[in-house]
Amino acid sequence: MSQLKVNFDDLEWENASVGARFKVFRQNGKQIRLIEFTQDFIEEDWCVKNHVGLILEGELEIDFGGKVVNYAAGQGIFILGNENDKHKARSVTPLVKLVLVEDF
Repeated sequence: MSQLKVNFDDLEWENASVGARFKVFRQNGKQIRLIEFTQDFIEEDWCVKNHVGLILEGELEIDFGGKVVNYAAGQGIFILGNENDKHKARSVTPLVKLVLVEDF
């Protein structure tokens, strides 16, 4: 039987880069990540992966190749994974917490 509940308190933080860390649970080709960004986080390269999620705390700015969209707590993110939706994220507030569900 598949795991039906994910307790993020039981998962270890992993450092992604300066200003970014996450906890992840993976199963059956999907993953759910609890992510924290600080204002020190700088995304060097454009991301072309798909992301579906929810901002839990703070405000996140995502640059879609020149079109900037802001996401506040309680707002959802729905990004298709392709070159047309390439993007870079930046924390507007000192801390952003979000949950993303993705393929892996």
